[in-house]
Amino acid sequence: MWFLFSLFSILAWSGSDLFSKVGSKPEDKYSHWKMVIAVGIVMGLHAIYEMTLGGVEVTIHTILTYLPVSMLYILSMVLGYAGLRYIELSISSPICNSSGAVASLLCFLFLHQTMSGLQFIGVALLCIGVVAFAVLERARSADEIKAEKAVSGKKYTNSFLAILFPVLYCILDGLGTFADAIVLDSGILEERSANVAYELTFLFMAAAAFIYVQMIKKEKIHLVQEKPKFLAAICETAGQFTYVFAIAANAILAAPLIASYCIFSVLWSHLFLKERLSKKHYVVIAIVMVGIVILGME
Repeated sequence: MWFLFSLFSILAWSGSDLFSKVGSKPEDKYSHWKMVIAVGIVMGLHAIYEMTLGGVEVTIHTILTYLPVSMLYILSMVLGYAGLRYIELSISSPICNSSGAVASLLCFLFLHQTMSGLQFIGVALLCIGVVAFAVLERARSADEIKAEKAVSGKKYTNSFLAILFPVLYCILDGLGTFADAIVLDSGILEERSANVAYELTFLFMAAAAFIYVQMIKKEKIHLVQEKPKFLAAICETAGQFTYVFAIAANAILAAPLIASYCIFSVLWSHLFLKERLSKKHYVVIAIVMVGIVILGME
């Protein structure tokens, strides 16, 4: 079942990536906080459903126990949403999702989780695909900037921020997945309880973001106009629900598999946003698909 849970998370999170890109406005410096608010609202509603009709029991102790994991994930996501403002100039989302390889390596070194030879080949293909996509996206961004003769206000390609966002995301998300494996593998928390604890923490973060943007910065928030952000939030919440089950069952394989969702994000962008892909992109997609098939067969 871990493989099916992983596939669902891939589809959901790649959809979240697509709608986040649509809803991200480069000129809006609070866009990432508005995205946090949308995700927090949807996750909060799902948490309420789980605790009432779903029968999931969550206490303050549950939330505090899972808090380190929640904060690693949430901080990485805030940085990811902020980085979307520079997505055409940064190393792009694929480098962020090298976090799957980081988590897999940590699980191997410290949790002594293992994989077969064929599974190792599958994971290697996924990691190669993620890195190759990062290189291709970097090259494409550089070509676009030259073609557009970017002005001073947009010269972020080699800037500190353009590199910092994806690197920090990769590290924090990888550590979050590793911490998740420890908590869920050890049986400290049950999967659904951990997920609800995460969602409630995100709801609190959304409330803090709302206070910051609306009351402190006096920036008007029109949630009705943020439909893409809420579609992204729904996909994000759905993917998170199956993600915890996948990580609990097989973290060393699920982490790099789910990290490949960035490749599908780029594919959806090509199909629905009419962004161009080269033949090299399709070769990388084929490599990743082979890796996914290998893991599905094992």
